[in-house]
Amino acid sequence: MQIVFNDASLYVVDYPAQEAIEVIDKRSGRGAFIRDDAARRFRADLNSFVEAGEPDALDEFIGHYIALMHQPAIYH
Repeated sequence: MQIVFNDASLYVVDYPAQEAIEVIDKRSGRGAFIRDDAARRFRADLNSFVEAGEPDALDEFIGHYIALMHQPAIYH
């Protein structure tokens, strides 16, 4: 387990052994556990987002994954 991103709006944990990513949208209090191809895509998209250095683009970035975030994040 490795925390790869943590700011006021988004929390992302990578689970390399399981080929999975856990994503928590702190604003909505919802999250998702993404596996396999979707996790690889999320990692690539997150790297591009971070490298771009445009924090205002968070809504656009996370908007592609918001439909997956249906689990309440009550323990985070």
